[in-house]
Amino acid sequence: MSIRIHPTALIEDGVRIGEGSSIWDNVHIRHDTSIGERVIVGEKTHISYGVRIGNLVKINAFVYICTAVTIEDGVMISAGTIFTNDRFPRAANAELNDARSSDPDENTRPTLVRAGATIGAGSIIGCDLVVGRFAMVGMGSVVTRTVPDFHLVVGNPARAIGYVCRCGEPFARFETGKHPELVRHQCEGCQRIYEGSSGRISEKPMPARVQAVA
Repeated sequence: MSIRIHPTALIEDGVRIGEGSSIWDNVHIRHDTSIGERVIVGEKTHISYGVRIGNLVKINAFVYICTAVTIEDGVMISAGTIFTNDRFPRAANAELNDARSSDPDENTRPTLVRAGATIGAGSIIGCDLVVGRFAMVGMGSVVTRTVPDFHLVVGNPARAIGYVCRCGEPFARFETGKHPELVRHQCEGCQRIYEGSSGRISEKPMPARVQAVA
């Protein structure tokens, strides 16, 4: 597999790009960032320095990914998503007599997007938080706190309204923030089973007959 880089893309020194990845037009990837295999980076996306991106990640157009962000395997980041890494940003120091450095410091906060998660178009992702495994962030959401695994969140600020299967099908919808006391669900599409209570949800082993068919 070859690496495809559009001639208008700007790739700085020290960037590592895995086999089978595609970097499209006017993308800017800053130094010392690592991108895995079979990753797609859409047009006019900016990825800052020191970012870590896993395999099989899809990053759509006009995405901004700042320093201190880590993205695991199989994540979908839709168009226009913006990541942040400072809760209290300032351009200058308190005396307004010197510019504040853009380099990471004690105020820089990390963000981790776990494997399989989806972030909807136009979302803003805060810092010092985790977007859990196979979680789904609805379009236009503002994420200000950690999203647990398999949770569906929407709004500003984003709040849980249900759960979502590994295959992407939502289930067990509920009023914003009001998790059901007990959940047991088998996905009609992929047959995976989920159990949980009071906001905690986990995936159970697939039935043997389903594994055999797969």
